[in-house]
Amino acid sequence: MAKFAEPVQPRKPMSSVLIVMHLPSAADTELLGAALARSLPADDLAAVLYLKGDLGAGKTTCVRALLRTLGIVRRVRSPTYTLVETYAAADLTCVHVDLYRLSGEAEAEALGLRELADINSLLLVEWPEKGGAAVPRPDVELDLDYEGDGRLARLSSFTGCGERWLENFGADSTLACYVSNIT
Repeated sequence: MAKFAEPVQPRKPMSSVLIVMHLPSAADTELLGAALARSLPADDLAAVLYLKGDLGAGKTTCVRALLRTLGIVRRVRSPTYTLVETYAAADLTCVHVDLYRLSGEAEAEALGLRELADINSLLLVEWPEKGGAAVPRPDVELDLDYEGDGRLARLSSFTGCGERWLENFGADSTLACYVSNIT
């Protein structure tokens, strides 16, 4: 049976690329993160990735693998308590943000997230819904949901950069066995 993405927040346009994947294990979630890193559009190095899902769904696991694939060798910590962690990759500043502990848009505004989403940057935002309009709009959104012992991953694009990113991602044959659709 086909899976469909949930409705998006009204401030975002409907997505044009949707990829649904079934990930049986944490190792498969790591493969997803690595593929996201490999498929970043080389011509547009200013991207925002939203990561959504319940606690323990694999958001940070995915980010760790993505950052490792981009060449980050230092410890990749969950920013649950620090809120923001910054990593320098070759030609890219990666900013990992976790908004879970925030109580509203004003607190997110104080983090200056729009300024962090700049040229040669990749902004990775966990719990973006906690930041409201203070969070820059996503190029790609990843929703991770529990599905039995594994996860259901839905990737949606919201911009031209996001479309290129997911087109590159769809061409990555390492995950073909996990993909149930590409629209």
